[in-house]
Amino acid sequence: MTPTAKAHWQIHACVLLWGFTAILGKLIALPALPLVWWRMLLVAATLLLLPRIRRGLRALPPRLLGAYAGIGVLVALHWLTFYGAVKLANASVAATCMALATVFVALIEPRLSRRRISWRELALGVAVLPGVALVVGGVPAQMRIGIAVGALSALFVALFGALNKRLVERADPLTVTAIELGAGAGALTLLWPLVAVLVPSLAGGFALPGARDAGYLLLLAFGCTLLPFALSLAALRHMSAFSAQLAVNLEPVYAIALAILLLGEQRELTPAFYAGVAIIMAAVLAHPLLSRRRAAPAQLHAENLATGEARDLIEPRRRD
Repeated sequence: MTPTAKAHWQIHACVLLWGFTAILGKLIALPALPLVWWRMLLVAATLLLLPRIRRGLRALPPRLLGAYAGIGVLVALHWLTFYGAVKLANASVAATCMALATVFVALIEPRLSRRRISWRELALGVAVLPGVALVVGGVPAQMRIGIAVGALSALFVALFGALNKRLVERADPLTVTAIELGAGAGALTLLWPLVAVLVPSLAGGFALPGARDAGYLLLLAFGCTLLPFALSLAALRHMSAFSAQLAVNLEPVYAIALAILLLGEQRELTPAFYAGVAIIMAAVLAHPLLSRRRAAPAQLHAENLATGEARDLIEPRRRD
């Protein structure tokens, strides 16, 4: 197998593993907040055992450390709302909402980089609206709150992805991941009492997970976070940014397929939902086609890979 072919298999393996995050979120009995807290804590604590990470932390200036910690709070809010959508609706709905992150990035990133929004990005935003309408109409009424929470999660992932772009070259990716996940776990600890009052179903009380949930949490932290992180770093040495973008954008498709196979979620949803998904995914997959550059180096933001099922992770910036 050529290095390029191997890289394509590796990146699709990463996307498949990310697709399992929504499934595991449904299988884990813990409410969304403790689920995310344990996931972030396990990964951050594991990374901090590495001497390389501790050296990287000592070398960072306080201002940059604070910036990454702030982004980590957004990561925590993204994961909290993502798993909230899984709990309030189901894995298919949460995965579909994540596809909206590409649209949010197309609208947010130009403002952060102080450039004009292109007509292609505006067209992308308009193109998904019929799909969103079909998705909302294709789920039971009690699941629609899950769609709203999932859309908020997509907004958070767009924000932290765009902010990470501005700081991506300033520190070692694994060190950045440790900071962001550690800060996110700390933020959730402080927010826990507030969430317990405002949305009790997402918080619950603190308790050690049972054996079944502990096994799923370990799989989520190491099998669906650190393992795809390592695979992606190896794959991106031998593939183009365009190919990686297409593969990453397929994650909702993988997640929905897994939800059908493992959870039987097609029984809860109507054909209108899947028609809406098809429209949204067509727009999302068209995005890299419309914005493809003549020569795009393989530069996927590695710290985004470990801090969420992030979309629009490809650099460099698009130009018309």
